[in-house]
Amino acid sequence: MKIQNNIPLTKNIPPTPFKGGVKPEISIIFWIVIFHVVTQWSCIIAQEIKNPIIVGSERMETYFPLLQNKRLGVVANQTSLIVGIHLVDTLISSGFDLVRIFAPEHGFRGEAGAGEEIIDGADKKTGIPVISLYGKNKKPNAEDLQEIDVLLFDIQDVGVRFYTYISTLALVMESCAENNIPLIVLDRPNPHGDYVDGPVLKSGFTSFVGMHPVPIVYGMTIGEYAMMVNGERWLKDSLKCDLTVIPCQNYDHNTRYVLPVPPSPNLPNDIAIQLYPSLCLFEGTIVSVGRGTDMPFQVIGHPDYVIGSFIFVPEDKPGKAMDPPYEGAECLGFSLQSFGQEIEKDRRLHLTWLCDMYHFFNIINKPDFFNSFFDKLAGSDQLRLQILADKTETEIRQSWEDDISVFLVMRKKYLLYPDFK
Repeated sequence: MKIQNNIPLTKNIPPTPFKGGVKPEISIIFWIVIFHVVTQWSCIIAQEIKNPIIVGSERMETYFPLLQNKRLGVVANQTSLIVGIHLVDTLISSGFDLVRIFAPEHGFRGEAGAGEEIIDGADKKTGIPVISLYGKNKKPNAEDLQEIDVLLFDIQDVGVRFYTYISTLALVMESCAENNIPLIVLDRPNPHGDYVDGPVLKSGFTSFVGMHPVPIVYGMTIGEYAMMVNGERWLKDSLKCDLTVIPCQNYDHNTRYVLPVPPSPNLPNDIAIQLYPSLCLFEGTIVSVGRGTDMPFQVIGHPDYVIGSFIFVPEDKPGKAMDPPYEGAECLGFSLQSFGQEIEKDRRLHLTWLCDMYHFFNIINKPDFFNSFFDKLAGSDQLRLQILADKTETEIRQSWEDDISVFLVMRKKYLLYPDFK
């Protein structure tokens, strides 16, 4: 595994041969504009922040030399930006030979709702073929990787096990390993990178929302996670991917990072992102988390939750929530928007809402509170059985401690940045 940090500046890169579509002089003009924009942006931010975070994709002087005279594939979505300009547009304008785009859940432009199948097609802006990794196939096949010399991966993760971008990453790594394609991961900070919490996934409960034995919140950037997948030989047949990680600069695991772009349609703001690790478990229950409203993952409720003090009505929202639970019905519950900052301070999962909701529906004799999806989200049947057995949150959390201690030792081997305190 290679970590690229010390590469000659871009101005020393040999000229890229003209491959059609973008003339060399246009590429030079583009670079002058980019340099001016980046310089201005850096100066403005530096006035407010002494050492602004520079994400992997912005370190073009570090990875552009690795792309010279190569045919490129890119795994990207709407978060793949370089100072407001999409990575794909940057590569094309710089004269690189980009032959294929791979799209994760929610699509290349991030316009598809959760679970909505993405089909192959072409990017409307560039005409480049787009291969879906959230449709009939979740893993690139050999044909998909034909004519590709190097694959770039640049997607903003949220650092939660059941958020599917890390599953896409693992399957991309596996395909690259099988087809001898080098993979370059452009690292980005983790908005939950300052703590580790939750039950560790057990064997027998693997799925696309949980592929590896990690806690719900694992406290690693996507680059660090890729290194762990490689190092622990979690790929099929213990394969290893030819992996290069381009680290962020000025980031550590004590850093509070607010995402500049929503990572998916139903995580529209930082409050939803902070609540997501705790509230997503409700997706394995009869309780709504606000899909089909303007407050997804910021409210919880149910039509029969009569003690709820907050009312919301889920509606069909194309590109965000098609046929949401309880569409058109009044759901009574709670707005948890004020707890986003509390969770940030606590740096832990909150189970009280889940336990309290279960107890209410148990009292009114409403069966089937949990559905079959819950154990996949939790990573085993243990959490569900603990709640059914009326275990307290303290008792439940104590049951995670040994597994988390083991994970922290393993995790430490793959950290690229100073750890949280």
